[in-house]
Amino acid sequence: MNQLEALKQYTTVVADTGNFQQLAQYQPRDATTNPSLILKAVQQPQYAPLLEEVVQRFADAPLDDIMDRLLVRFGCEILRVVPGRVSTEVDARLSFDTNATVARAQRLIELYQGANVPIDRVLIKIAATWEGIEAARRLEQQGIHTNLTLLFSKVQAIACAQARVQLISPFVGRIYDWYKKQAGSQWDEAAMAGANDPGVRSVREIYQYYKRFGIATEVMGASFRNTGQVLALAGCDLLTISPDLLAQLEASDAPVQRALDAQAARQLDLQPISYDEASFRYALNEDAMATEKLAEGIRAFAADTHKLEALMRQAGARA
Repeated sequence: MNQLEALKQYTTVVADTGNFQQLAQYQPRDATTNPSLILKAVQQPQYAPLLEEVVQRFADAPLDDIMDRLLVRFGCEILRVVPGRVSTEVDARLSFDTNATVARAQRLIELYQGANVPIDRVLIKIAATWEGIEAARRLEQQGIHTNLTLLFSKVQAIACAQARVQLISPFVGRIYDWYKKQAGSQWDEAAMAGANDPGVRSVREIYQYYKRFGIATEVMGASFRNTGQVLALAGCDLLTISPDLLAQLEASDAPVQRALDAQAARQLDLQPISYDEASFRYALNEDAMATEKLAEGIRAFAADTHKLEALMRQAGARA
């Protein structure tokens, strides 16, 4: 049994990619996308015609409408391969606008339903700002399930639990990046690997809190830099993994052990925490890493959305 097969004994494996032609060989249950992954995909020869097709077919529509149609088209192709769900992201530029986020999410779902995709096979990805979490609360009440992304702290995770969101994606690699950069020459890679990795520790703390208090929201570790981070979270509800790391796991037959255990977490002596808007904003502000990485992530996704729009405009000019 290789490491990927072994990992699947403990955790639901999700593929983190827009490259749907790669998915079948790894047999993930679900798949996640984001603007950066879609941008990367449409610049590859095998996917460029898909972009051209969508732009030409809806040439008279507003650019944001064409964008959503492109995202849904990728999502539908992914759902032909995976048996579970696909995560499709709302425009990151709406991360601080609750009403606009809700409206955009509703449109994405309408487009999926127009393609005969059942609502329970789609997760709407939203940045875990206060406004994004509030949008997710409203959407969940409407039966639209959400995946709260760009999540770097237990503060955000608790607010998501209060909103009863379906799933959260705490980022491992970007937390690791921040602490490594802060430490500079003092960073000890070996000492901070595996269970000691700061990104791994963050997800473990969130997972334990959720299981201790019977929170139904799914925890899906995301943004991995190496297979060590993945394996250190074996037992997490889900892990979304890039094709490169899936290939590395498949190529190794080293043993895999459960690292997170829900039953053990239920025995922990933890205190429940709750946030309103003011206390959430203050607590998040007190966490420099989470504040900086959240802002940086929104900027990066927004920048890639701009680049994707530029490619769409070029395709429209050729139509």
